[in-house]
Amino acid sequence: MSTGTLTHDDDAAARPRWRGPIGFARARFGAWLQGRLPRTDTLLLTQGNVYILPTRAGLAFGITLVVLLLASINYQLNLGYVLTFLLAGSGAVTMYVTHATLRGLTLHLKPLVPVFAGDAAILNVVLTSPGSARFGVGLKVADADIATLSYVDVPAGGQAPAQISFVPRRRGVHALPALSTETRFPLGLFRTWAVWRPASELLVYPRPERPAAPLPQARPVPGGPTQMRSSDGGEVEGVRGYRRGDPLKLIAWKKAAKALETGGELVSRDTSASAHQELWLDWQACGTLATEDRLSRLAAWVLGADRVGSDYGLRLPGRTIEPDSGEAQRRRCLEALALWR
Repeated sequence: MSTGTLTHDDDAAARPRWRGPIGFARARFGAWLQGRLPRTDTLLLTQGNVYILPTRAGLAFGITLVVLLLASINYQLNLGYVLTFLLAGSGAVTMYVTHATLRGLTLHLKPLVPVFAGDAAILNVVLTSPGSARFGVGLKVADADIATLSYVDVPAGGQAPAQISFVPRRRGVHALPALSTETRFPLGLFRTWAVWRPASELLVYPRPERPAAPLPQARPVPGGPTQMRSSDGGEVEGVRGYRRGDPLKLIAWKKAAKALETGGELVSRDTSASAHQELWLDWQACGTLATEDRLSRLAAWVLGADRVGSDYGLRLPGRTIEPDSGEAQRRRCLEALALWR
């Protein structure tokens, strides 16, 4: 069993390309066909949605059969008849096996994970075969080049994972591109394929600014104490003894390394002073940057504030997210940036 990953640029696919009359007609037919397909995250391949046509090798094979038949008739070659009909029977069996390789398969798309604009979005697909094993099943974005096919083998009565990726260039909610599955097993004389339009949508965060601008200064809460104090037990505020259950991000690792060398105890950062500080990531703090550049800077600030474990809030025109920390806050702020209009 094998899995693979391919990458497809949605902007490149959207740009018109001159493909000649045949390529243009094929593209128009593909667009028409995709528009008629329902969107679903689970697709069962049946007789009605699996298509088959001969490949170039298959056409050459058919022409060869015609030449052999004409030669056998012209020269009255009995062995020529035997060879011709033997090869024709093999071709017919090959056509049936190629079509049956896809027929009966079930394709299921797993839940999507949001990504940043410009990063590859990974689509995890599970192929299930209720009966016999399936070999040489390829997956790709429908309008991508055939060289990007990612092949998997599906065991009998089992499942096989596959991955497809494409690169969204813009933030927001994106419909997934149509996917294509195909096979030319066993002899490559016929190509059997099906087109799949997943129903899921992908949330794309703004591309973080690189290199990121320094985080804004945290501001004291009005009326809150700002002077340095001593915490209970005579410890200087800023660090304290490690307490069971302290998050790993609060451990002072530089002091921890020294403590391990000297046989001392672990220490954690004391957040009591920062409890009176608020870090606001404000749209207005981005100066005169363009809209998308502001969103990129704010996205980088969200990642930076989350990395240092600060409580932070986000101010956008028409929306304010109160200060908090953790994965939920990070996701909440990035989603607000992705969907901002």
